[in-house]
Amino acid sequence: MIKVLKYLKESAFVILVIVVLLTIQAICDISLPDYTAKIVNVGIQQGGIEHASPEIVRKTEMDKILLLAGEKNEKQILSNYTLLEKDKLSKSDYNKYHADYPLLAKEPLYHLNNLDDKKLDKLNKIISQPELLLFGIETGSKQITAMTAQLKASMPKGVLPANATFFDILKVLPKEQQAKMLVGMNEKISAMPESMVEQASVKYVKAEYNAIGMNTDHLQTIYILLAGLWMLLLTLASVIAAIIVTLLSSKVAARLGMNLRGRVFNKVVSFSNDEFDKFSTASLITRSTNDIQQVQMLMVWFLRIAIYAPIIAIGGVYKVFQTNSTMSWIIGVAVLAVLSLMIVLFSVAIPRFRLLQKLVDKLNLVSREILTGLPVIRAFHNEKHEEARFDVTNKDLTRTNLFVNRVMTIMMPTMMLIMNGVALLIIWVGAHNINTGEMQVGDMMAFIAYTMQIIMAFIMISMISIMLPRASVSAKRIAEVLDTKATINDPKNAKLFDSAKKGIVEFKNVSFRYHGAGEDVLSNINFTALPGKTTAIIGSTGSGKSTLIHLIPRFYDVTDGEILVDGVNIKEVKQHDLRSKIGFVPQKGNLFSGTIESNIKFGNTKTSDTDMEKAARIAQATDFINEKPEKYASDISQGGSNVSGGQRQRLAIARAIAKNPEIYIFDDSFSALDYKTDATLRQALSEETKEAAVLIVAQRISTILHADQIIVLDEGKIVGCGTHNELMKTCEVYIQIATSQLSKEELENESK
Repeated sequence: MIKVLKYLKESAFVILVIVVLLTIQAICDISLPDYTAKIVNVGIQQGGIEHASPEIVRKTEMDKILLLAGEKNEKQILSNYTLLEKDKLSKSDYNKYHADYPLLAKEPLYHLNNLDDKKLDKLNKIISQPELLLFGIETGSKQITAMTAQLKASMPKGVLPANATFFDILKVLPKEQQAKMLVGMNEKISAMPESMVEQASVKYVKAEYNAIGMNTDHLQTIYILLAGLWMLLLTLASVIAAIIVTLLSSKVAARLGMNLRGRVFNKVVSFSNDEFDKFSTASLITRSTNDIQQVQMLMVWFLRIAIYAPIIAIGGVYKVFQTNSTMSWIIGVAVLAVLSLMIVLFSVAIPRFRLLQKLVDKLNLVSREILTGLPVIRAFHNEKHEEARFDVTNKDLTRTNLFVNRVMTIMMPTMMLIMNGVALLIIWVGAHNINTGEMQVGDMMAFIAYTMQIIMAFIMISMISIMLPRASVSAKRIAEVLDTKATINDPKNAKLFDSAKKGIVEFKNVSFRYHGAGEDVLSNINFTALPGKTTAIIGSTGSGKSTLIHLIPRFYDVTDGEILVDGVNIKEVKQHDLRSKIGFVPQKGNLFSGTIESNIKFGNTKTSDTDMEKAARIAQATDFINEKPEKYASDISQGGSNVSGGQRQRLAIARAIAKNPEIYIFDDSFSALDYKTDATLRQALSEETKEAAVLIVAQRISTILHADQIIVLDEGKIVGCGTHNELMKTCEVYIQIATSQLSKEELENESK
């Protein structure tokens, strides 16, 4: 997989942008549950009042708070507040504060200084207990009323006024008794959780704000709206980042797919026949299409999830511990359940994923064989057998796909069951914590959201893990093609052909052995093909005729000896330069989808229409071309399936002639022609190729009777070389071939 990913280098900057955007998206998504908790805890439950320390408080109330806080905390509380008095404020400051707090005109107020979060948290813990006590005293709870009445009764007459309050009594008590009373009153509050004390003390702050004249309903509305606005902005930022990331990751993956397809195609085009023998055509097609598609799909998801999911998971865990660490064990349970499910599913599914690509290869192979061999299948009335063969392969692939899909189908419902089960567990435990005051409702909601984010992160990672095995197999198959070294390469310091020699082909002690074979296919081949002369090669089936001429354009490289073209070893020149001199007509006339014109001009796109028509005329293709309504503009389907075998061969010959090469190679290219067309074509061709070397591989004696030089091969060795008449006298193998095809009278006539 890493070998394939190295082709992402040119997209490095885009990937960096994706990482930044995914980080932004993850931070936004992680922040949202926080705002949900704030809306519930602060906006709804606390009326928009964020903390126990009041922003503004009357001096008379502050005195009561200080009295209840005790001497130890009095100085610390006062150090965080500034006293606002009408007579001691400048006119501008007074106007500023009076606009917000009209009560300032009647009595002094304490204003909270600007504090950082750490100092504010510390102040909240100190001031919340006396505020809660003060709220209970001022709301006239039964306990405070009974205590006030008891204290009044115990006081000497004349010490207290008739309408004395609890604070009037507290002020006249000795310091020791006062401290003892406060300790007793604070005992119950100290036993309560800090979060509950702070939340309850907010009720006093709200009452004080109302007393000062502040609109607490407006304060609550503003808080909820601002928190909601921040949530909308974070969601918008997350959505924009997600859209851009999806677009960029798709482009990166598409570019990777394009590069891989281009590299695989260029690599395959550079392969010699040795490499093609290693990879089947069906396998190369699968590797160029389906395998690259698998890698491309993985890359889209990998860029989208592999960075985002870990950030969400780590951020979610961090936030969970900040929200309520006592419930963190639930995260462990959830993660353990998800991982257990993944291990079970992967152990079952991954081996099948590895099998899928091989089955796709097999299906492509069977499909290609059946489609290309359809005429033969019909001729032998073997359709049912081939249908059954295809059906077996198709069902194997279908069964494997169904099995994998069924396993994956189990995953999502099970994941949802785990998620909902975890949510219920959080609600169950969280409700108990809320009841005991250890947790707030908003915190529980945030905890659920963070837990779901963590589980979803693991699910997303598991989805990547599901795709990874199949994509890894595909990447390995692609890398096999890309890492295959072509056995035929251009030399570093290429030579140029000798311009004084044109169309000369020399074989010097040439031997050839297929890769992995135990013995040579060709042994000690020596001959020279001269320009203006026709060299024919004949022999029994398997004697090495086609292999021999495939060595000239370097479809294979010789094992021993050397082949010279125009006096230069073909291994010392560029393949392009070598093949530009050759007009090659294969045994099977391969045509390409397009038109008759595009196929004839395939070897030289600059060929004029006059030369094209001349090539068609020499190849005896004019008659059937002119019969078509669009003549040279007539369509040719893939492989030339809409023309006959003979017409395909004639167009392939015309293609070689239109190139006007120095060397013509015909690999049994006249086999589909009738005798009359064969003779007429060879006669026209001999006039066209007076300055070019012509090499013909043939099975029919009649095709090569008048060749200037006939080479007879038998088991990879030259057993005869000469004209027809010479070989009929000296070469037993040639005589056997000739007499098996022509009668004695025909041979005598030809000899004359």
